[in-house]
Amino acid sequence: MLILLINNPFDYITLIVSYDTIMKPPYSITSSILSLLTSISEKLGVIKASHLQAPRAELRKENRIKTIQSTLEIEGNTLSIEQVTALINNKRVLAPQKDIVEVNNAIAVYDELHRYKFTSMSSFLKAHAILMKGLVRHPGKFRTTGAGIVAGSKLAHLAPKASMVKALMNDLFSYLKNDKDPLLIKSCVFHYELEFIHPFEDGNGRMGRLWQSVILKDLNPIFAFLPVERIIKEEQLAYYKALEMSDKSGNSTPFIEFALTAIDKALAEQLSERRTLISNIDRLQIFREQVGKNEFSRKDYLDYFKEISEPTASRDLKTGVDEKLLKRKGNKRTTLYCFIK
Repeated sequence: MLILLINNPFDYITLIVSYDTIMKPPYSITSSILSLLTSISEKLGVIKASHLQAPRAELRKENRIKTIQSTLEIEGNTLSIEQVTALINNKRVLAPQKDIVEVNNAIAVYDELHRYKFTSMSSFLKAHAILMKGLVRHPGKFRTTGAGIVAGSKLAHLAPKASMVKALMNDLFSYLKNDKDPLLIKSCVFHYELEFIHPFEDGNGRMGRLWQSVILKDLNPIFAFLPVERIIKEEQLAYYKALEMSDKSGNSTPFIEFALTAIDKALAEQLSERRTLISNIDRLQIFREQVGKNEFSRKDYLDYFKEISEPTASRDLKTGVDEKLLKRKGNKRTTLYCFIK
């Protein structure tokens, strides 16, 4: 099923097609989109070459807090970074109960991010059930009534009829699963189309931003912790404008340009921060995830971190031994290391 906007942005017609045919959501590739895809790909290449795709635990936690606080502030949640941090650390917070529930739900759903399969409707609905538990009547279920978005006193967007939602979402997940578009494009298209369909009574914006991260983590693990939501919060008016422009044009091109710009900016910030912050302990923790309990030599370490010198590798390994992260055996060229449990 495909919805096409006509002259009045709040009117729409429905074209019924065979469900054997997968309808591809409409958009165009612009020069801006091509430039952004190139820029993002280059940054991901640097991240991979520098072994930055697996942030240390402290940075993962810091970015997760930024993500949760930002995605909820967009929806009117009043909790600060400090209050979200306190809730993650199981401390009491004085705030409206609804806001606390929203944060605790978001903590729970983002903790499960690695388990979600981006092409799975059941994963998607399970995530909504966790995210909106205690906040809506039917978490994890598509709406059964009409829906729209009101801006001030005006209707900004009229969503498709409730009877159309399941078929539209089936088509959207078929696009995710079967189309050959790059994941970067798919993630943006999905985000916009989800907001257009508005499949839930509430939580659509949160789900759009969450599921874009779920899609992108299959492209690079850094997207599981990249706080793109913070960039969107900072550019909130532009975010809504991009959604509105896509509604009026009947395709997701304006929103793709906005979303790719936000991703590119978030990656640039992470690269800038982590180039200055990465330390020998960071490298050791990254390498630990690669080798596990296996023994390794300095040569193995250098083969993995090709950008560092032999003296730097020796200093890293000495630090690991001194900090009781590593056990060492043998002498000189026969020296082997293994991580302590």
